[in-house]
Amino acid sequence: MRDLRKKALLESQKTVSRKARARPESTRGSATHSPDGSPGNSRAGSRANSRPNSRPGSRYASEDEGASDSEYDVMTMSTNSASGDDALDDDPTNTWAERLQDRIGELQDRKRNTESREATLAAYLHLVRHHFAENQIARLSSDIIPALLRSVREGVGEQERVLALKALVVTLLTSPSEKSSGALLTTLKSLCQEAEVKVKVQAIYALMVTITHGGGGDAAGEELLDFLLEIIESDGESVDASDSGAVVSAALKAWGFVASFLDDMAERSDNVMDAFIDQLDSTDPEVQSSAGTNIAFLFEAAREHEEETGESNKMQHHTYRIMTRMGEIVKDSSKAISKKGRRELRFNFTSIVTSLERGVGPGYRASGRGDNPHVGGAKLRLQDNFEEFGYKETLRVHNKVVLIDTWLLHVRVEALKMLLGGGLPTHYLENPVVQDMLETADVNYVATGIDRKR
Repeated sequence: MRDLRKKALLESQKTVSRKARARPESTRGSATHSPDGSPGNSRAGSRANSRPNSRPGSRYASEDEGASDSEYDVMTMSTNSASGDDALDDDPTNTWAERLQDRIGELQDRKRNTESREATLAAYLHLVRHHFAENQIARLSSDIIPALLRSVREGVGEQERVLALKALVVTLLTSPSEKSSGALLTTLKSLCQEAEVKVKVQAIYALMVTITHGGGGDAAGEELLDFLLEIIESDGESVDASDSGAVVSAALKAWGFVASFLDDMAERSDNVMDAFIDQLDSTDPEVQSSAGTNIAFLFEAAREHEEETGESNKMQHHTYRIMTRMGEIVKDSSKAISKKGRRELRFNFTSIVTSLERGVGPGYRASGRGDNPHVGGAKLRLQDNFEEFGYKETLRVHNKVVLIDTWLLHVRVEALKMLLGGGLPTHYLENPVVQDMLETADVNYVATGIDRKR
């Protein structure tokens, strides 16, 4: 089967529209090495088991955390933040590549105690997040991935397994493997069934990256979507996590991410739409937002399919039900969730409803008579006379402002923010895998004072 990453790379060469193409450190000292690093019911009960701060914890560090609801800019930190890894090593005179080489060596030593293994995993994760380490990882991937898998399987504590799963994800995003999927998929699906909630969540994210960048193909991607849909429809019960908002939200996000690499999503929209609409009734705002995002993504896929084939959009019969329910949720959520959670939910749902009503992407801003769109009553409805403001969701890295104007891009950017954290700017600038994921985005350059589109 074709590797999904290869397909994403090749899609940009097809004679199709831009939107169609888009479906496209440790506490020990270091030994001496050369500078290059070579050795010398989520509906009714999700709230109970969900992590209360799951959204803030997964959000990318922002310079604009206090932005009003009328703005939707995601501002990245400077890549200078990568220098922070010096604080995790007691010998900062060594290069990051030398420190990484030492951590890789330590990963393979299972004789050390749990605390020491966790410290090594944390240091390795920090280094590969904040530096583009393809050269170091590619040469040693046959050692690194098995070592991480051992920590996943044999880790004594929850923290060791969580760190190992996060490190595995960044390793695959840095140096995709064509041969890893078999062993990884078996282990990760087993974790989803047997592990603690936090481990289940990270295993789901590791599954989605393994499928897209670990050698998985179309058939494996389809199979994973079915596995994730089962989690969503059963409110987590299918993986022994009944009514866990964290697990259901992770499954929703992973479903959208994997689906963004597959063709013909419009063909399956009706089969999955009811499951996502049902999750709008969750008591967990993270589940509600994730379900809403997938709904908007599927509507976008359906619109593009109609534009390309001329076939009528079969999704429209869901529109009234979705918009009515979103309006009811925002109106009735004042006492159910925190003020911040309510603001974010209102903000996300406004963006989704605008998209459904007007056939636009995320973060589009339009208002009637100069006012912001309002959400109220039993329905969410934009006013009739619009003043156009355009797309406001962006990702800024130094002098580059990346425009996020499709739900496909939104799904991928949100996943990258969660997986790479403060290292996203470095990977966006240096990592071809990340660049390929966002290849269809328009980029403005602002440092010179003159906007230039790429």
